[in-house]
Amino acid sequence: MSGIEANFDGLVGMTHHYAGLSMGNEASMNHRGQESNPRKAALQGLMKMKALSDMGLVQGVLPPQQRPNLPVLRQLGFTGSDEQVLNKAAQYSPLLLSNLSSASSMWTANAATVSPSADSADQRVHFTVANLNNKLHRSLESITTSRALKATFPDQNYFTHHDPLPQHADWGDEGAANHNRFCGEYGEAGVQLFVYGRKALQEGIAPERYPARQTLEASQAVARLHQLESSRTVFAQQNPVAIDSGVFHNDVIAVSNRNVLFYHQQAFLNQRSVLSELGEKMAQLGHTLTAIEVPTEQIKIQDVVESYLFNSQLLSQPDGSMMLILPEECRQNHNVSAYLQELIARGNSPISKLHFFDLRESMRNGGGPACLRLRVVLNEQELAAVNPATLMTPELYQRLTVWVERHYRDSLYAADLVDPQLLSEVYSALDELTQILKLGSIYEFQR
Repeated sequence: MSGIEANFDGLVGMTHHYAGLSMGNEASMNHRGQESNPRKAALQGLMKMKALSDMGLVQGVLPPQQRPNLPVLRQLGFTGSDEQVLNKAAQYSPLLLSNLSSASSMWTANAATVSPSADSADQRVHFTVANLNNKLHRSLESITTSRALKATFPDQNYFTHHDPLPQHADWGDEGAANHNRFCGEYGEAGVQLFVYGRKALQEGIAPERYPARQTLEASQAVARLHQLESSRTVFAQQNPVAIDSGVFHNDVIAVSNRNVLFYHQQAFLNQRSVLSELGEKMAQLGHTLTAIEVPTEQIKIQDVVESYLFNSQLLSQPDGSMMLILPEECRQNHNVSAYLQELIARGNSPISKLHFFDLRESMRNGGGPACLRLRVVLNEQELAAVNPATLMTPELYQRLTVWVERHYRDSLYAADLVDPQLLSEVYSALDELTQILKLGSIYEFQR
């Protein structure tokens, strides 16, 4: 059965701010305390969504989370009115309030791992919500993420939704940011590559400076839940040197589409054996793996981290050729820009076109184009079963743009999170958004 790859991007939340909450993400840490612009951030993300939709790609929208997270603050013992809870939390720890106000759910590459029906034994699309337990601010997302995904992909005849793995470091799961799929046509059976940072239940090499957020055991558990055959799965360890250089997820140093892997020379540990296994398992399905390796002598890891070259989206065009959706920072980095121009000039690469987008608000907090999207491969029947109100159209883009411009602030510092008026603005906006996207009552304040 034929298929398509849909991209579901996260709407940036109204509490988007720079607090440096993500240890190991150098962009996040380097911009701590600076002024953010939530309105611009949301509009930049929407512009990318519309551009991809205008190119003929299937583009969806996922909602932000309820932030500040009053239910968790109350669970932690802060009592009184909403205003009193915010004040008490801020007096106790501004950092805690910042964590519980993070807009990090905008990076939906971490929302879940998704396996298409062509790969799963029961021929259903499987979603496993990521537990994200390495970071406090992200570990609180899974409940609302699960509700949002179930409201977006509601038909149980086609979609199976799994709960997050246990909230323990041994089962650390960061979702699709550490997952790639290789195939011929999207609707055909493929090979899934799970990338992990460390082994939890056995000895192994691990990074020393920054945490390895994904474990082998978590990746193996997701593969079991999704009913994947071992002959069509590959488990590869991310290079610890890359993690210690600020490559906190695999999607910061490698990206794939169909039979193509675009990656850095220092992406994987035991890289040759990883590529060999991928190639062999692709060959069993009748396909040839095309590996495009970027050498360190041309682009150092520092350039990778600064530009987010590999956090680009690698997408198929209607004629079968591929294009890269890149952050503007790639054009501004001399080494990266020179490499990209050379890549296109070769004429023998499957990548034939470059599109640059200004996503500075997201980039300054550590997320590029690929961080903002969750890839979901669907056949025609499954696409028809998706909540249609979540799929990008010119009308939805216009409606969401008006919604953002009406509700979002154009300036926010971490100190502003204590403002009870901000909480009121968030509740009003999210209540309206659930009606626009027809999501039902996915937020605590609606219950």
